Amino acid sequence: MQRPPADPQQPKPKRSSKKILLISSLFIGIVAAGAAAFLWEELAPNRMKVDPEYHELSKPVFYQGNYYKASAIGEKEGLKLPLELIQEWIDPTIIYEKSSDSVIITTKEKVLRLKTTELSAFMNEKPITLSFPVEKKGNDIYVPIEPLRELYPFEIRESEKSGAVLLFKKGDLLKWGKYNGTEEAQLRTFASIKAPILSALASNEQVMILSEEEDWYKVQQQSGPIGYVKKADLVLDHEETIPTQPQPTSYVPWKPLNGKLNMTWEHVITKNPDTSKLGDMPGLQVVSPTWFSLADGEGRIKNLADASYVKWAQTRDYQVWALFSNGFEADRTSQALSTYDRRMKIIKQLLGFAQTYKLQGINIDFENVYIKDKDNLVQFVREMTPFMHEQGLSVSIDVTPKSTNEMWSMFYDRPALAEVVDYMMLMAYDEYWATSPKSGSVSSLPWTDRSIAQLLNTDKVPPSKLVLGIPFYTRQWTEETKNGKTTATSKTLTMEAAQAIIKDKKLTPTFLPETGQNYVEYKDGEKLIRIWLEDETSVKARIELVKKYDLAGIASWRRGFEQAPMWKTMQDALVPAKP
Repeated sequence: MQRPPADPQQPKPKRSSKKILLISSLFIGIVAAGAAAFLWEELAPNRMKVDPEYHELSKPVFYQGNYYKASAIGEKEGLKLPLELIQEWIDPTIIYEKSSDSVIITTKEKVLRLKTTELSAFMNEKPITLSFPVEKKGNDIYVPIEPLRELYPFEIRESEKSGAVLLFKKGDLLKWGKYNGTEEAQLRTFASIKAPILSALASNEQVMILSEEEDWYKVQQQSGPIGYVKKADLVLDHEETIPTQPQPTSYVPWKPLNGKLNMTWEHVITKNPDTSKLGDMPGLQVVSPTWFSLADGEGRIKNLADASYVKWAQTRDYQVWALFSNGFEADRTSQALSTYDRRMKIIKQLLGFAQTYKLQGINIDFENVYIKDKDNLVQFVREMTPFMHEQGLSVSIDVTPKSTNEMWSMFYDRPALAEVVDYMMLMAYDEYWATSPKSGSVSSLPWTDRSIAQLLNTDKVPPSKLVLGIPFYTRQWTEETKNGKTTATSKTLTMEAAQAIIKDKKLTPTFLPETGQNYVEYKDGEKLIRIWLEDETSVKARIELVKKYDLAGIASWRRGFEQAPMWKTMQDALVPAKP
């Protein structure tokens, strides 16, 4: 049946107002609850507590807001630090020598040997007694802080609450803040109230301020924990500088009066020169006779020293810095440097020779050394130098220019050696060596310049320690061409011998800008004879390099290869011009 059409005049039924109000209230309540939950989620602080990263360490050690991967052991006077920590945070040159089961510490003036489990130790080879020994636990080595305090400027603060160890070095600036609230403040893992809680700060507790990040400070509690606290919770309390105590030193390095060193090597093969036949050498300050050499792998030294030579030198006000060579024997050197006892055997012999012959210095000349012995050579020099300085002796070492040759150049750790010695002699010669397949200069000026710059710029050798080694010799090269192939052979010439050839062959030297030297050549049948000259021109040019880089001076290889007037030339060139 069909429904009748609705009457357009009849009013529509109305919804209940109570129902609408209820729905609106429910909707508003849901929105408000959601907003409250959102605000709570956004603004409520995290209440979760977590352990510090280092919580597995029984006795953590901290420095500048960092903790070390391994614990200390012991406490108070018996505290011992892991050797690796000491190497990383205090002195990287400390070594553990497995062969002698010893920790060896070298400073500018001291050599300390500590044997594991022993209470007796040796400071500069004089016995001392320890209260606590070096200790080994598995592969880890722990060193007592007692002897370390005497040698290094650091301070230890140990927390009575947690046992944590805070390390400070002399000169460190510490900023301290204080929590000024009455209730505990939270130390968090990162700079947000949403970060988990590491620890709590008590009222009036002082903390070290490490850094700041917007409204937060990164701080460390004296009990160890490191985290973030709101700036508003701290007041800046005070600053503290760990006091620096000047290290006493009894050794004062010798310096030449005119500011630039002038040394020459005296080449002694079997016997010393007849000093009555040696002429004047104006301007010379130091002679270095090649007297001592390594005789065997046990550390015995061959001695060619001559007391009468020393007397002759010192009556002329020359210092004597005797040269000590490894004999250029790699295997012998490797064995002799391998243990503390052998190295000390060498050092004691050199000290005895220095006293016997009244020397003023030792010049170390180690060449042809395995690259595996690089660190042992540095260790030898580090152990030797304090003993030499204790006797007032200068210590210098000879090094070659930098190259890719492992056994003649790469085994020198020039930066480490330069830190220890008084002088480093750059042997800036043999650019083209005796058996070189090509002929060339013994020491061209651009090559010499580059060699100096490398040591100064790359290896950071102080110019005040760097001495330029210059050659008094050259080489006569003979080139022959057979079947389209040119070969070169050489023989060494003194300055005098080279000038004799020029005179005999009536040659006129030509200056070569590319080498900064005078040059001559002539034909001998089908052979071409070539000589890059060492003379007044080349010597003066090298002294200009000394002035250019403000180096410590020059050392010449070797006395007897020069022409007599060369000494006056060098003296005049080295003396600074009057203003």
